Amino acid sequence: MNKSRIFKTLLNIAVVSALPFAASAQKANWQNLDLKLDTTFGISTEKAYKELLIGKKSTKVIVAVNDGGVDAQHEDLKRVMWVNTKEVAGNGKDDDKNGYIDDIHGWNFLGGAKESINYETLELTRLVRRDQVRFANTTDANVSEKDKKDFEAFKKERTDLEQQLGEAKANLSGITGFKNALDAVVKKIGKDVPTADDFAKFKPETPVEGRIQNALAGALKDMTFTEFYNDQILEGIKYYGQQANYNLNVDYDPRGIVGDDPNNSKEKFYGNNDVAGPDALHGSHVSGIIGADRTNKLGIMGVADNVAIMGVRCTPNGDERDKDVANAIRYAVDNGAKVINMSFGKAYSWDKATVDEAVKYAVSKDVLLVHAAGNDNKDLEIENNFPTSKYLDGTVASSWITVGASGWKDDETLKASFSNFGKTQVDVFAPGVNINSTIPGSKYKEENGTSMASPVVAGLAALIRSYYPKLTAVEVKDIIMKSVVKVNHNVSYKKGEGPDAQSVSVPFSDLCVSGGIVNAYNALKLAATYKK
Repeated sequence: MNKSRIFKTLLNIAVVSALPFAASAQKANWQNLDLKLDTTFGISTEKAYKELLIGKKSTKVIVAVNDGGVDAQHEDLKRVMWVNTKEVAGNGKDDDKNGYIDDIHGWNFLGGAKESINYETLELTRLVRRDQVRFANTTDANVSEKDKKDFEAFKKERTDLEQQLGEAKANLSGITGFKNALDAVVKKIGKDVPTADDFAKFKPETPVEGRIQNALAGALKDMTFTEFYNDQILEGIKYYGQQANYNLNVDYDPRGIVGDDPNNSKEKFYGNNDVAGPDALHGSHVSGIIGADRTNKLGIMGVADNVAIMGVRCTPNGDERDKDVANAIRYAVDNGAKVINMSFGKAYSWDKATVDEAVKYAVSKDVLLVHAAGNDNKDLEIENNFPTSKYLDGTVASSWITVGASGWKDDETLKASFSNFGKTQVDVFAPGVNINSTIPGSKYKEENGTSMASPVVAGLAALIRSYYPKLTAVEVKDIIMKSVVKVNHNVSYKKGEGPDAQSVSVPFSDLCVSGGIVNAYNALKLAATYKK
């Protein structure tokens, strides 16, 4: 699963990566606001409701959130969760004969009889683990002609894995060292929650303490000490610890929890009905953006006002498996979803053909698939972010939208600093910076990522299909693409990594097919007059 927050090796550089935009500059629920009315580059959802949808009838649209889990009991989600009325809750029987027992709110393809997978390896790790067995006794000197291509790919992947693992361990060590040094400084200051002024007055006795003082002086301009400590230090340790111990560890394999044959892509009936799983933060956040209850005067308001959120768990804290992705798509389609949101992605694919077949199935059943572009600031004309709309045979899925992330200012910073892009590979951009939404325990939190931009578009697609149910998935995509607010100025982003990265300025039209930000008001106006 892609991460939007980047943690740097704090001890070495004494600089903390802040969020892409200062939280204080943001307006609540900004993704639904209007650029002209609110001076905020949202998608004009509220304007659409006030001017276009009053008194209009709508039909409920099922939106599948194929993700890491959804908290079905959240105060802002429980009324809008999909309920399988053909199933009797808790009776341990497959009442509707769909192959999944007690699937009341969806299904969990990462579950077993007693527990569910939380952490997983990256696809890269799994490929290296597979091929190091296959090529255990192979060298450049004895490799057969038919295996040469695969052997070269294996060597490259192994080198890439070793490099990433080394970086993760170094970063974990660095940030842990920074934490220990910071804890010592805080103890000397004598306050559990010191302020920027406290650090300014502190007199460092060593170079390390001086670097701590400088780092905190900068960090506390944008956040409190508690926010810095929790969100940057502790989350950084958790993030790099997860990479080193699970994601990049060839000796870690939790698949036995599920009890299936992970190499059998034809196997469909496995998992359990726990749609939340051990970590439902990401999927719950995505769900709220799409359709959080707009009537209960609690928390936030989703983009769509008449949806049923189906939770389909296929994404662990690590890379999703192609088998699970394919089965999640098929489950969503077979159980009535008309829009599927997929806020996940990875650099490698184990079995793309299986995913392709599931996508083709969804397209054939008039389902719109919405996919996050990814958070690595990469050009998808060059880099991969699986799954993709392009099949192995070179043809393209007709009802698929790939989404990049934008901020709320209509200036050079409009492209979110982390967002992937691609002139022909990314279709549209949508708000994805500091988006406040639902998280487990009936709480709310701001998150960044194309993972947040994708459900904005999925919510818009559901909104269109709800008020104009005769439109096909392909037509809804066409409407969304044609109704964007065009961006007629340049935007800047960092090209390259580390100290050699350079800021470049390019026309926004170079970043995506449509050259703009999705807009609900424009889309609904076009839908009303759309001709096939």
